[in-house]
Parts: sequence; structure tokens; C-alpha cells
Amino acid sequence: MRKPPKVIAEIGCNHKGNMDIAREMILTAAMFCKTDVVKFQKRCPKELLTEEQYSAPHPNPMHAYGQTYGAHREFLEFDLDQHQQLQQWCREFGIGYSTSVWDTSSAKDIAKLNPALIKIPSACNLHWEMLGYLSENYHGEIHLSFGMTTHAEEDEIYRFFEARGRAADLVIYSCTSGYPVAFDDICLLEITRLKKKFDGKVKAIGFSGHHLGIAADVAAMTIGAEWVERHFTLDRTWKGTDHSASLEPDGMRKLARDLRNVHKALTYKTTEVLEVEKIQREKLKYRN
Repeated sequence: MRKPPKVIAEIGCNHKGNMDIAREMILTAAMFCKTDVVKFQKRCPKELLTEEQYSAPHPNPMHAYGQTYGAHREFLEFDLDQHQQLQQWCREFGIGYSTSVWDTSSAKDIAKLNPALIKIPSACNLHWEMLGYLSENYHGEIHLSFGMTTHAEEDEIYRFFEARGRAADLVIYSCTSGYPVAFDDICLLEITRLKKKFDGKVKAIGFSGHHLGIAADVAAMTIGAEWVERHFTLDRTWKGTDHSASLEPDGMRKLARDLRNVHKALTYKTTEVLEVEKIQREKLKYRN
């Protein structure tokens, strides 16, 4: 029997470094959109970036929150105490809290909060030090995206978790790393490939989308994605590079609604003629 899909509203850094906006986004995702989880991001910019990258200007100045790319990243970061507050708001509003971690220091911080799941973004899925720390020190689900990843690297990642006895806690996501992604680059059948390759070896297969609209996500669920993750914003015109590839509240609400409704429809008839059909059969069915 298919499991009901789980929907993640990825807030990421779309809160613009503002805790009040972050709280509103959690509340909206929980009460209006009715997603299962909200997800933030945690980076230590000085650990993640080289000195040259840190000091360089933002490549897209109109979206910059600082004079340098490092200052921009620092502006958008929440510290551990703030993440603890985000987690508390999630509890109050009845929605799951999670975070993507981009470096070992961030992984250590978020692991202290013991969320139900921690996400590894595609960019960091070969960060063995960070993956090793989480494997040994964090006991929840580890969700990991396979964007911009070769098949050989997929195998290497799986073997890494299998060797540490953590493959059963691993959820892997089909993903195309672009913002936004054209429909002919979504490549939904990668979900089918991953299911054939890893079904029974990992906990589940998910889909992380950066496209426009919500049709592809519903299709992803019908071919086996148990988790669907989309970027979430309150306003797609806001300053920041992720907003244009994000869903606004009504889009996220419709996504969660449609995924659950289509999931209900993915069944066989329990009897040859359903109860709802019997009256119509008596009234309309032609018989000699």
C-alpha cells in the first residue's frame, strides 16, 4: 500500500534574515498550506567559502544583502538559538521542523536540536566529514538530494551510509539543480530509476523540484516519490535568488491538497461495482 506523501515547504533563506518573516512563513505553511514540514538552511560562511569567495561581490548585486558574498551569507544566517526558536514555533503550530546543513559546524549545531530529519543538499552530498559526523552522532532520518551527481557518486554515497549502518535511515531525492528548471530538464523518470536501484535498500525516495507550477510534483508522487520538497516564499518578487523558483502560499496549499487527493485516488476498486455506481447502474446501464 502506498504511503501518503509528505510535503516539505523549503523556506531556506527566503525569510530574508528576519525572524518575524520566518515565523509568519512557518504559520502560513502549517495553517494555510497544511504542509508536513518546513525546512530552513544552516551555513557557516567562513567555513564553507574560501577567503576569495567570501570577499568577492555577490554575483547578482540586485539580490545582495551585503557588500560581499560573505557578508550577504552572514546576513541571512540564523544562529543556533534562533533555530531553537524556529523549532519551538513549529511545535506550537503543529508542523515538522528541519534544516539543510552545508558544513560540519552547521551539522553539529542542528544535530543538537535533534529534529526528525536533517537534509543534505546536492552541493554537499560528497562532504564526507559532515556525512560521517551525522552518521555517528545524529539518529534521525538523513535526507539527501542527488542533484548534479553521477551514478558512480550515488553508489559511493549509498555505500558510505550502508557501511555505517545508516542506509535504513536514508531518504534520497531525485533533483535537477537549476533555478528555475525547464520541464524537459526535470527528468521525472529518474525517480523510477532510483526506485529500481535503491528500493528496499534506503528508507524512501523523494523528489526535490525547482520548476514552475505543481503538475510535475503530482506526477512524481504517482511514480513513487514519498516525499515532495519545494521552495516556499510569501512573495516571488522579493529580493533573493530563490524566490523566483518558489511557490507562494496558494501554490503550496494547492500542491499539498492535490498530492493528498491524487494519493487517495491511486487505488483499485474494492468491488467490481462500487456503491456510488449502483444507483447509476440501475438507472443508466443498458441491458438486453
